Amino acid sequence: MKSFKKGQIWLVNFDPSFGHEYQKVRPAIIIQKMQFSDYPLITIIPVSSKISKQYSFDVFMQKDSENRLMKDSIAKIRQVSSFDKRRFLKYIGIVNKNTMAKIEEHLRLFLGL
Repeated sequence: MKSFKKGQIWLVNFDPSFGHEYQKVRPAIIIQKMQFSDYPLITIIPVSSKISKQYSFDVFMQKDSENRLMKDSIAKIRQVSSFDKRRFLKYIGIVNKNTMAKIEEHLRLFLGL
């Protein structure tokens, strides 16, 4: 059984996707509190290695031994989504506390909280 925690990075299957939604299998960061982990959906933010396409609200993530990303990347705050747990394919790593704080701050601004 998979164990999910806030701040973890997983490979997630985004397909099928439509329009401007993220596609294919890609890393994503779990952002929901785990007191809600008994629900069938997990809320995430997708991660992209195309750092040249960084927009406002995106959070830069330098690859390191904790997050185990293959390249420097960005968390795409505007693409927050919830997916069925069956779409989560493989655990990759975890976001450090400073980056997670930036993600939460940008998410609050984006959502107007």
